[in-house]
Amino acid sequence: MPQDLNIAVKVSTAARLHMGFFDLHGGLGRKFGSIGLSLSAPKLELCMKHSEALLVTGVPSVQKRAHAIAAQLLKKLSLPGNVHLSIGQHIPEHAGLGSGTQLALSIGAAINQLYGLNLNVAEIALLTNRGNRSGIGIAAFEHGGVLIDGGRTAPAKANNTIPPLLARYDFPEHWRILLILDTTQPGIHGHEELKAFDQLPEFSESVAAQLCRHVLMQAMPALIEQDLPAFGRSIQALQAHVGDYFAPAQGGRYASKRVGQVLKHLEHLGIDCFGQSSWGPTGFAVFESADEANQNLVELKATFTDNALNWMICSASNQGANIERTVNDQLVAI
Repeated sequence: MPQDLNIAVKVSTAARLHMGFFDLHGGLGRKFGSIGLSLSAPKLELCMKHSEALLVTGVPSVQKRAHAIAAQLLKKLSLPGNVHLSIGQHIPEHAGLGSGTQLALSIGAAINQLYGLNLNVAEIALLTNRGNRSGIGIAAFEHGGVLIDGGRTAPAKANNTIPPLLARYDFPEHWRILLILDTTQPGIHGHEELKAFDQLPEFSESVAAQLCRHVLMQAMPALIEQDLPAFGRSIQALQAHVGDYFAPAQGGRYASKRVGQVLKHLEHLGIDCFGQSSWGPTGFAVFESADEANQNLVELKATFTDNALNWMICSASNQGANIERTVNDQLVAI
């Protein structure tokens, strides 16, 4: 039987950029160390209540996946009753924006609050099988900002830990991110992603060492000093080496030819920071201000008129997911 039907939990979180791996070699015992950024949009918003039957409503494209996640958690945790999960907004799937992790963690966080389980984000991630390589999405959900994680032991031990968060920084409030989305193709995911990692050759140890140096001695100081050109040079190094390494699996440095053309144009214009998020196809560029981002978007829209391209300007999110619990529509402390 359902518990108190007057209790509701609302969760709001957003997409993340995975800006690149800095050690795909693994020679020091760890692999998949990476850097990423929590965004203010696109968003995932959901609401959960107790229910007599497990029910998922809202965005049709994610109902089946959300139902499976909720059912799995209720079973694993041996929880009584069921839930009604309503999804108001969702992050585009298989676009390189971390939709799967945010959906799983949001549903887990809602169940955690609804049933008063006192689980932490790491425990929810393990229960939902997230963080098998990168911990960026998990850290984005919990903390927001720019995240740098230490990857996993190589070869991976039993899946009882998540990639450790090594460093976290606020992203400058005035910087803006332009997202370039290709609506015609999904990024590599699921079985294809596993197959790609299995078939790719060994990553160069010397290049991995170079990329680690770019992150430690360039990206991290640049964030503290709010030096976008220096931060961009670090991200460009990761994007070039990792993109070319993944090229046999994704058909080039960038998964989408359309997005790739836009990114090459941005490079020609001298834009400091740009690239592809995760396996794509979504591309990104970072600008010093909203005015600069808007000016460049006007020029890009005039140059690239393909209807398959979508554009979005957003800021970073320097906070983790927002979780609210209400009783009879009155907000209560968590």
